[in-house]
Order: sequence, then C-alpha cells, then structure tokens
Amino acid sequence: MDVALILLALLLIFVIVLLAKTVRIVPQARAGIVERFGKYRISLSAGLNVVVPFIDKVRYTIDLREQVVSFPPQPVITQDNLVVSIDTVIYFQVTDPVAATYEIANYIQAVEQLTMTTLRNIVGGMDLEGTLTSRDEINNRLRGVLDEATGKWGIRVNRVELKGIDPPPSIKDSMEKQMRADRDKRAQILTAEGGRQAAILTAEGEKQSSILSAEGDREALILRAQADRESSILRAQGEGQAILTVFQAIHDGNPDQSLLSYQYLQMMPKIAEGSANKVWIVPSEIGKALEGLGSTMNDLKGIPDKTDGVRQRVDMGSVETPEVGAAPGDADPERRRTSAAVEQAIAEAAAAANPNAGAKAGSPAPQTDVPDPTVAPGEVPPEEPPAPPQP
Repeated sequence: MDVALILLALLLIFVIVLLAKTVRIVPQARAGIVERFGKYRISLSAGLNVVVPFIDKVRYTIDLREQVVSFPPQPVITQDNLVVSIDTVIYFQVTDPVAATYEIANYIQAVEQLTMTTLRNIVGGMDLEGTLTSRDEINNRLRGVLDEATGKWGIRVNRVELKGIDPPPSIKDSMEKQMRADRDKRAQILTAEGGRQAAILTAEGEKQSSILSAEGDREALILRAQADRESSILRAQGEGQAILTVFQAIHDGNPDQSLLSYQYLQMMPKIAEGSANKVWIVPSEIGKALEGLGSTMNDLKGIPDKTDGVRQRVDMGSVETPEVGAAPGDADPERRRTSAAVEQAIAEAAAAANPNAGAKAGSPAPQTDVPDPTVAPGEVPPEEPPAPPQP
C-alpha cells in the first residue's frame, strides 16, 4: 500500500514536470528562441506555446521593443587638432531575433563600438566650429553607417543623437571671449545705427520745423505788412478828413484878430506846463502884444486883418452824401455844428477883448469893424507900430 502511494506521487510529479516542460508562455513583444539538441529549431511568438519536453529548449528570449542606449563620452579629435568629448544616444530595435542571437554575440556592445569608430571618422574631417554647428549632419551620417552595418545583425537603428559636445576648458574660455566680443560688436553696431537713425529723424524734424517756421514767419510778415498798409491808408484817410474838416471850419468861421488872440490865450497855460519852464513872465501890455501878434498873423496869406462877414463856403470836393432833408451845400451836419461853435467862440473872444462895450447898454459898435475907406477892398491895411513899453 505504501509502495503504491509512493508510485502515485512520483507519477504525479512527473506529470507536473512534463507539463512544465511542454507548455511555454512568451510575454508580449518578445520572441523565444527554441533549440533542439543545441540547434535552432523554431522561434516562439507571444502567448502560449507547446514544445517537446526534454528535447526542445527555449535558449533565449529576445526583446522586440525599441531600445535606448546611452554611451559614455568619448574623446574625439577634430580636423584642427582639438580634443572634444562626445556622448551619444542610440535608438534601435531588433527586427530579426534569430540574427540578433546567432549573428552577433553582444549586439549592444557592437553598436557602441561601431558608433565610436564612425563618430571619430566623421568628426575627424570637420573643424571645431563645424562640429558644434553641424549636429544634424553628424546624426544623419552616423545613422546611415550604423543602419547599414547592423542590418545583417537583425537590428534597425532608428535614430542617433549627440547628447553633448564638450571642447577643452581653454577652448571654452576662448569661445566665450569671442562670443562676448561678437555680442559687444553687434551691440555697438546696433547702437550706432540707432544713433544714426535718431540723428536723421531729428534732422528731418528740425528741417520740417524750420520750413514751417519760415512759412509761418513769411505769412506773418505778409499779413503784418498788409495790416500796416491798410492801417497807413486808413490813418492817411483819417488825417486827410481831419485836415479837410479843420480847413473847412476855418474857412466857414472866417477868423480875425480876435479869434487869434483868444487862441493865444488858450495856448499860454499849455506852454507854461513844460518841465523846462522854471519861470514864466506875463507881459504887462498883453493886449498890445496880442494886437501885434494878430497883426503879424494877418500878414499870412488867407487871414485878413478885418473881415466883411462870413465869406462864401469853400467847396473841398467832398463826396459825402448829404443827409435826408438837408439843404443843398450842407453835406455834413457835423461841420455846421462846428461852424456854429466857432462863431460862438469868436463872439466870446470879441466880448472878452472889449469888456466896456458889453457893460454899456446901447453903446455903439466898436469902430474896428468899420472898413477903412482909404484902403481898397481886399487890400491889407498897414500895421500900426506897437506902443513903446512903459518904464
């Protein structure tokens, strides 16, 4: 009984081991390499697979996914004999598990060594500046060489990247100085161009401002000249009208010696108002002085010594339109009022010159207004000599 149980247990264990050797489970994206008596027999795909137990053996399990391998920095000499350190990153994928297993012993190490040798060959034909600025060119050439060499190994190189290119420290310092100098030069150039543009714009602005100022000054001078001309014309017209009015008033009033004496009396205070007049002497014989002044002024043309009344009005050729209802010849009512004021002033001057005539009622008129029969009409009588001054 015990022997039967032992045999049954051994049989159960054998069955379990047999099933384990027969059934093989391969993970996804992997491939199993089956060998029979040390020779390749078949490749197992992902999933459940059945092999012959104790005869077939799964020797390798190959990863079919894309793999990324980073290689450490390697020294590379450029064309200008400068040593730079370059580290690369390779992206590859196993496309043939059998070739990757039996064509190459260690495909990762093979890819690394092939990358280093190809990189030295490519960078050796380029200078430092070309190496630093031609990353894409180096990547494409390196990928082409690796893809061609690894195709027989069942590997496809998808991408090659240069992770870093490190020149020597002295070269780095020189490059920094050069870069700083280039940046300073560009900054100076930009500053100079900015200054030039600013100067050009400023000059153009000043030019436009000067042009506008000159045009404004010209227009202002023209307007000022026109205003001065019009002002001069109006002032001349006003002075002409004033002269005509005064001249017409003089002829309308027909002034005599009494009016001149009255005007002289009115001007005496104004003469005395001067700041340089410290002493003003009034002569005792003011009447005779006035009479002599009148006689002297009578000698002037147009001012007779004695008048025969109001003379005929002198027509000055006025073009003014007479007022509605005014008589012919009375073109300006203001002139009539002026003439009346002048006549009243003459009468007051005559009354002031002969105070005794106004004191006596019914006294005969002064004999000075009677014309001399010995003098022809229109002839100026001889001037009487002034009386000698009293001691």
